[in-house]
Amino acid sequence: MHSTTSEPVPESGGLPQTAAHALKIAVVGGFGVGKTTLVRSVSEIRPLNTEETMTRAGGGVDDLSGVEDKHSTTVAFDFGRITLDPTSVLYLFGAPGQKRFWFLWDRLFSGALGAVVLVDTRRIEDSWYAIDRLEQQGTPFIVAHNDFGGEAYSLEDLREALDLDPAVPLVRCDARERASAKQVLIALAEHVRSLAASRTPAQESAT
Repeated sequence: MHSTTSEPVPESGGLPQTAAHALKIAVVGGFGVGKTTLVRSVSEIRPLNTEETMTRAGGGVDDLSGVEDKHSTTVAFDFGRITLDPTSVLYLFGAPGQKRFWFLWDRLFSGALGAVVLVDTRRIEDSWYAIDRLEQQGTPFIVAHNDFGGEAYSLEDLREALDLDPAVPLVRCDARERASAKQVLIALAEHVRSLAASRTPAQESAT
């Protein structure tokens, strides 16, 4: 999903003057799953991060099992941007993963074209809340397994563990790699387009 604009994005990071359409994608998932990393790897601008150094006090509140080496955490949201063409811009919002910040997620879902649920198989249970909330809100989403290496889960095993609807795309990625992260966004865009194409006229008129 690289920029296809005929006029280059200004070095200052400013938007093309022709930009008229803003699209929003939310990136959610459990604590330490790689949401900040994914936003950072694909954003054409320096992402806005609200990361803070983790303290011993935070360790007493947040469950660090499986991510003991994590030293910083998002406390509000991450924000990135991708220029799709001369008139369309995609904004990425990465949500904080700790349970104490989950109340922010519904606001991030509001007005979103769709969402990416990042999954870490070391902490699968952290993904259930995100999937449940997106299903309840009717927000289109895909699930992306951020592969940290050496994991035995196949995508079929993971789909079963998440009790994921067969219609929801499930992909594997490395959030550190720009090309891999871009493929996640492309998969979401294709899913959203497929859902839109399958809507009946009655469903369209009801929205």
